[in-house]
Amino acid sequence: MLAYMAGTNWSTRKTLILGRSDIEGLLTVAEYNEAIEEAFRAHGLGKYIMDPKMHIIIPKYHGEWEAMPSYCEEPETSACKWVAIREENGRNFGLPNVFSTLIYTDPRTGFPLAICDGTYHTLMRTGAAGGVSAKYLARKDSENLGLIGAGFVATGLLASMNDLFKLKKVRVWSRTAATANKYVRENNRKYDLDIKAVPEPKEAAKGMDIIGTSTPATSPIVKDEWIEEGTHIAAIGADMTGKQELEVAILKRAKIYVDDLQQCIRDGEINVPLARKQITLKDIAGTLGEVIAGKKKGRTSDQDITLFDSTGIALQDSVVVIREYKRAVERGVGIEKRMVV
Repeated sequence: MLAYMAGTNWSTRKTLILGRSDIEGLLTVAEYNEAIEEAFRAHGLGKYIMDPKMHIIIPKYHGEWEAMPSYCEEPETSACKWVAIREENGRNFGLPNVFSTLIYTDPRTGFPLAICDGTYHTLMRTGAAGGVSAKYLARKDSENLGLIGAGFVATGLLASMNDLFKLKKVRVWSRTAATANKYVRENNRKYDLDIKAVPEPKEAAKGMDIIGTSTPATSPIVKDEWIEEGTHIAAIGADMTGKQELEVAILKRAKIYVDDLQQCIRDGEINVPLARKQITLKDIAGTLGEVIAGKKKGRTSDQDITLFDSTGIALQDSVVVIREYKRAVERGVGIEKRMVV
């Protein structure tokens, strides 16, 4: 049992309900980065139980559900995230196209300790995955960041990268210029950085030390000729069979690391090239967790091109939410409700 649950009277225990306004600000960007590093280390050491995320496609509503349960041994924690993806939400209903609900449970009893809005949580933990990949795989002197895609994932990416590196220049491209311009306006208020929108994806890739991709593309946007030696790419957009953001030639030049091999084979940036036999599993250098745990080597020279294929794993949620929950209890935020007994 979790140490901080010792002495709990489960027959009178209540569930803490946390909305987005409660979740925002509970953890610092550095704490999200620390938690995600902890999650990947547990993955690299095999101290978890988790299957690939489950998808249910609903063509009628142009969307899908994703279910993401996981258990982690160190720290001992468990949670399940229920993700809603609906392409028409923003246009028709004033809702996010992607949002989620997270249930944090006591591992021993299965009691729902908290029911949380998972949208801001996901923004930060997903960005932190890209940031932590750069911490271990990018050149230490990296200072130029290119963002392909200017949605909520790009917001988390910039926050995480800025915490871990001494960034100077950020270039942002989106399929819609208005989206990129909005992203730049919002983030110029937060950071003392040279952040600019660019009209072509090439300008957010060529000459960048780190590139973060977070689009729903099903055909390559980023071309091999734009990628210079020494670049690190955090490829986050491909999270379903058929999605692909990078030309295959990039993968053939790069050292490829994945968040979870089984999930990436089906859903990640490697899924299309593997299915078409353009690359093989021998081309995968390892998992990010193995690098963090010291089981595999990452970057070995300033000339290496490194690639992190991030599909987003449930283990990230379990390890982050335990920190959010503890902080919420300390601050007395949220409301409690008797849910079980």
